[in-house]
Amino acid sequence: MIAGFSKTPWKLWTTLALGLLLLTDIGLAVFLWQGGREDPASLRADRDRLALQAKLLRADVERGERIRADIPQAGKQCDQFYRDSFLSAGTGYSQIEADLAAIAREAGVRTGGFAFKRKDITQRGATEIQIGTTVEADYPALIRFINGLERSKNFYLLDSLALTSAATGGIKLQLQLHTYFRT
Repeated sequence: MIAGFSKTPWKLWTTLALGLLLLTDIGLAVFLWQGGREDPASLRADRDRLALQAKLLRADVERGERIRADIPQAGKQCDQFYRDSFLSAGTGYSQIEADLAAIAREAGVRTGGFAFKRKDITQRGATEIQIGTTVEADYPALIRFINGLERSKNFYLLDSLALTSAATGGIKLQLQLHTYFRT
């Protein structure tokens, strides 16, 4: 035991507790002194930066929640597009050929017939149909034909087109397009 404290142990414990309390106070004073050395303008800038970051994160969360809420409606719209825009595989070829012939007739172009190439997309429940054709006419009629493709109730994607001069003095347009059938 420490000299002078042998008869009263509570004084020893009290002295140790006060010593620990003094060391803690000194440690806190050093910590506060170190923290107080930062410039208040720097602290405000950090606070503003963190507030802006929190605001952006809240906006991202809100946007994600809106997207999550819209997913069922988007799924319904995709199903509706699939049903309305993709023809049935059973009758699709004849409907496509009739539609393209009608568009060509209304535009005033001559067609060289239609070539179809089928590609199954089994994991999507669809079949891709590539369509090749050649049409001949003057420039305004070709523009009407392309506009007719765009305005058709059937779904067509124009892959490529190539212009050449026709023997009759008009323009020959070679088209590659595709559509899809439901399976």
